[in-house]
Amino acid sequence: MTGHHRRMPTATPRARWAQLFMVIALSVSATQTFGQNRDSSYDALVSLFTEWRAFERPPPRDGVPDYTAATFARRHAELPKWQARLAAINPDAWPVAQQVDYQVVRAEMNGFDFYVRVLQPWVRDPAYYVSIWTAQSDTPAHEGPTNHAAIELWQYAFPLDAKSERKLTAELRTIAPLLAQARGNLTGNARDLWAGGIKPVKQQIADLDELATRVPKAGAAFKRALDEARTATRNFVAWLEAEAPKKNGPSGIGKENYTWLLQNVYLVPMTWDDEVMLLKRELARAHTSLKLEELRNADLPPLVAASTPEEYQKRANDAVTKLMQFVERKKMLPVKANMDPALRAQIDEFVPEAKRNFFNIASHLEPLSLYTHFYHWWDLAQMRDEPHASPIRRGPLLYNIWMNRAEGMATSFEEMTMHAGLYDDNPRARELQWIMLANRAARGLGALYAQSNEFTMKQAADFHMAWTPRGWMSPTLDLLGFEQHLYLRQPGYGSSYVTGKYLIEELWLERSKQLGKDFSSMRMFAEFNEAGMIPVSMIRWQLTGNAPSKVP
Repeated sequence: MTGHHRRMPTATPRARWAQLFMVIALSVSATQTFGQNRDSSYDALVSLFTEWRAFERPPPRDGVPDYTAATFARRHAELPKWQARLAAINPDAWPVAQQVDYQVVRAEMNGFDFYVRVLQPWVRDPAYYVSIWTAQSDTPAHEGPTNHAAIELWQYAFPLDAKSERKLTAELRTIAPLLAQARGNLTGNARDLWAGGIKPVKQQIADLDELATRVPKAGAAFKRALDEARTATRNFVAWLEAEAPKKNGPSGIGKENYTWLLQNVYLVPMTWDDEVMLLKRELARAHTSLKLEELRNADLPPLVAASTPEEYQKRANDAVTKLMQFVERKKMLPVKANMDPALRAQIDEFVPEAKRNFFNIASHLEPLSLYTHFYHWWDLAQMRDEPHASPIRRGPLLYNIWMNRAEGMATSFEEMTMHAGLYDDNPRARELQWIMLANRAARGLGALYAQSNEFTMKQAADFHMAWTPRGWMSPTLDLLGFEQHLYLRQPGYGSSYVTGKYLIEELWLERSKQLGKDFSSMRMFAEFNEAGMIPVSMIRWQLTGNAPSKVP
């Protein structure tokens, strides 16, 4: 970490929140729930949101989304009209929950502005044009910029029925024209984004090849669409590789843009420097805590990894049972019928030792080290089974605005359950949680320095690997490159695990002080989850009722 020490920011917690609300600058009343005082002005916001979402989708061109420069210039010029319509709605007298919705809509409009002005994935990022997605993300939407013609292959049941085959045929036909358009759109000079984007495009060829084996009895139209998609993808890879040597520019967005993105889109009351200092602090805390755990456990036998598929499956299922019984016995959070199956559905396969990546290593030693992070799947189950009362919060927010809530809660839950006693009968497993936190802090720091263009993507990966304990980040397995490439593509994602965790812990601090003897973990989780998949800063406002300060 030599060469990257920075002075600790002196801002107080109140000042940090003020940074965010310098933009919002609102005065609000006490917290109220949805369904009360739903006046016509709030209905106007919901209507505007529906129209906004329709506008955000690019118009079609040759049957695929139009990402050409001329179209984006025209659409970006229309943004002030949308922002003016939002500004014409006065939310000051609304319940806090509805004012939060107002700010979420504002954040999405800022997100569109930022994508067009700065990030421009359709110009700088070849991976943006990957269409095939074989697995569901554990977050509300795809991690990172994704084109509007994505093909969610994981949603199909095989063998395909006639209706599904027709639908997938039509979707496959979008790949060739989209990649043809991409050649004209990709005029950026971001070297690492370009080089890193070739591998996921190559993966699309492999995914299409594998798809062919799953539909041996498909009709002629399907097979023709599949062949055209494979040919177009192979040709696109060849073009990307031919163009790659010409790319020599930076891929990070710079500190100023990064801070603007944090505060105006993700609604995180921090700066690039604040996040660097926070992640350095958490990296040091995790490494120190790991060493102390090792000292504490010195007389205990080491953890032993599952050595057979049968043993791994038994350990995994036992871990889910243990976690569910633990949170219910401790009255840690509300337990619902969909939570146990949501976790069991994510039990993966045994991985031979030589092929285990960071997460495989941990899960084969103690599955709970990973499954506590699978709070994600409880979130998704709630979104599916209990649609939010607010239509604005019902689905995923655009531009990964949900990420500090989703990743922050999943990361928080790992340490919360540890401190609450989950591993009291297996103290060595506590070591794994500190390794997890150290890894997330290291990779987030690498990503921050990549966004400030102080690191190349390789240097970020090297930093990530060097500061992950026990040498568990392998330089030869796909995970390392995948993660740093994702965090370069989506600024703020790599740090969101730790930053979101910090914001959640600040909320626990504030809420416990506010409620006093009425505070409980059960109440905290219930209120937090009911607020939905919105930025933690907005959940804080809604739960505490503490109005954002007006700042001159």
